[in-house]
Amino acid sequence: MLPRMAAKLEKTILACLLVLAISITMSNAACFFEPLKPGTTDGCRDSSGELHEFDSQWRDQECNDCSCFSSGIRCCTSYATPVGFDAEKCISIFNKETCSYKVVEKDNHSKECPVHAWVG
Repeated sequence: MLPRMAAKLEKTILACLLVLAISITMSNAACFFEPLKPGTTDGCRDSSGELHEFDSQWRDQECNDCSCFSSGIRCCTSYATPVGFDAEKCISIFNKETCSYKVVEKDNHSKECPVHAWVG
């Protein structure tokens, strides 16, 4: 009985490691860096002209999480994009207020579709 339990535990651990490995490889947020102009000492100006202090963080109007450094602004997408769904039957809709996607049937937006993979 003990060897059977050990084999089952081993399979469970391997399954968990596989899920973790897949999750990590699919987690690749899109990021960009914008260097500051030489001589800038008052902080970072974002694309809308708002000034941010050095070492501060904020979410911009495009749902990017941004940080201000003395060298520039670094922003990364704050959301995951659905990529593993039935594109013939379903569409993805982005909600700018929640910075998230919802995948629904094309003919009935009240019915959600299963998503098997996300990127970001």
